[in-house]
Amino acid sequence: MTNLNRPARLNRTLLALIGLALVAAGGFALATSLGWLALLDRTAPLAPGDDRPPTWVLYVTVVVAVALGLLFLRWLAAQAMRRPKTRTWRLEDDPSHGVTKLSAVAAVAPFESEIAAYPQVRSADATLSGPQDRPTLLVTVTAEPGTDLTALREHIVDDGVARLKQALDLAELPSVIEFRIAAEAAVRVI
Repeated sequence: MTNLNRPARLNRTLLALIGLALVAAGGFALATSLGWLALLDRTAPLAPGDDRPPTWVLYVTVVVAVALGLLFLRWLAAQAMRRPKTRTWRLEDDPSHGVTKLSAVAAVAPFESEIAAYPQVRSADATLSGPQDRPTLLVTVTAEPGTDLTALREHIVDDGVARLKQALDLAELPSVIEFRIAAEAAVRVI
């Protein structure tokens, strides 16, 4: 089964490792400065010599630290975004008679509702991404345990995707369908 967001797990792992390393380094520095750890002499200077670095070194250090902090925040924020970017389609034969705009989210909303109403389907989420002349349909379906996924996929492609292609007047609509199996509800003993 493919995942539509393959790098997310690696990214989260790397963020967690970097965060743990920074927390450990901060904890080590704090414990050493408070005298809880005697591995280093807390009265010794951090760098040899008494001279302060040139002012430009301090400015470069601050700029690099802020830039790295912003990059890490952007990287962290990107983890929350799972959906590929969608676009607004412009449907026009003759611009002098007006322009019709169609949001990709609005275009797939009926498709999502139709798929979610299929037997053995708990939920469906669809995204229509890519340019208008070469769109790609990404579908995530949460199915009940024991569902025949092959038959469900054929039903989605033969009925739902075919109807969406017809509604959007597309000759082809490449589709990626990701299935998730819903967890069975735990039995409560009262």
